[in-house]
Amino acid sequence: MATVPAPPKGSPTRHLESPWRARLRLMRRGLATNWGLFWESRIGPIGLFIILFYGLLALAHPILMATIWDPAIYDPVTGFDPDPGPAWHMEKVNQYLVPKHPAPPSAKHWLGTDPWGRDIFSQLAYSARAEFFLGVMAALITVVIGTLVAAVSAYYGGFVDTFFMRLADVVLLFPVIAFLIVLGGMFQLNMYSLALVLGLIGGFGGITIVLKSQALSIKVKPFIEAARVAGGSHLHVILTHIIPNLLPLSFLYMMFSVTSAIFSEAVLSFFGILNLQMSWGMMVRMAEISGYLTGDAITKAWWIFFPASVSITALCAAFYLVGRGLDEIVNPRLRKR
Repeated sequence: MATVPAPPKGSPTRHLESPWRARLRLMRRGLATNWGLFWESRIGPIGLFIILFYGLLALAHPILMATIWDPAIYDPVTGFDPDPGPAWHMEKVNQYLVPKHPAPPSAKHWLGTDPWGRDIFSQLAYSARAEFFLGVMAALITVVIGTLVAAVSAYYGGFVDTFFMRLADVVLLFPVIAFLIVLGGMFQLNMYSLALVLGLIGGFGGITIVLKSQALSIKVKPFIEAARVAGGSHLHVILTHIIPNLLPLSFLYMMFSVTSAIFSEAVLSFFGILNLQMSWGMMVRMAEISGYLTGDAITKAWWIFFPASVSITALCAAFYLVGRGLDEIVNPRLRKR
């Protein structure tokens, strides 16, 4: 049987590639370009490094508890150190030396101990997991609801658009923290319920207005009309064409939603409203109820509240910085190339 000779090297057919390879190559090129823009923003990589630091801290805690640390001493909730270290960490009571807590930072306790003899560094690492969970869950719920509502409002218009936009106006005017304080007094809020409430409030709020304006610009594109002429249903056009084009902007606002969720948890925990075992906000609250946020105690036992306070500020700022870095990629007015 005769064989078909291979096309010569200079032939165009020799360089043809399958569609999926072409899409993969274009995707890699786009990711490389966007990463270059993100890196050039400078503020974005700073935020990313801070997020990675606290992410590694959260991952390290269960490993340290299982391999190195004694749970009786380093458990963030029930731990207690009967011998916190050097002699100046002990005091004499009725001829007996007893542990002096809160003990300052030492080789045994890198960030010292709290008034109940618990390790501050262990509490900080343990709480990092809860902060990431709350922030990401609340942001995901916010983005999913906001993207769906924005796409439906822009596509259908009329009464649907009016209803959701007026609802967004009401949510924007709503005192969220005050509402959460009242809600926490009526029900026991934990991380799961708080993430759900924050996601619902955020999803029907300002993100809907921003994404809807973007969806309106997508709705008038030629490919939307082509999809309708080709027989695509309303659901097909929304799910296949409008929502995918909203996702870059949705992901950008997801970063800002994480910041809002972490800050809300810190405020509610400080007021003692959340039903949590440990969090950064609760660490600051325990310092306050122990009297270490007033007078000279602030400087004498700074390690009780300072690590948690800095962590709340740093992680909120980190997600904000990443969002600003992504804004220079998503926003065509800020994009350099």
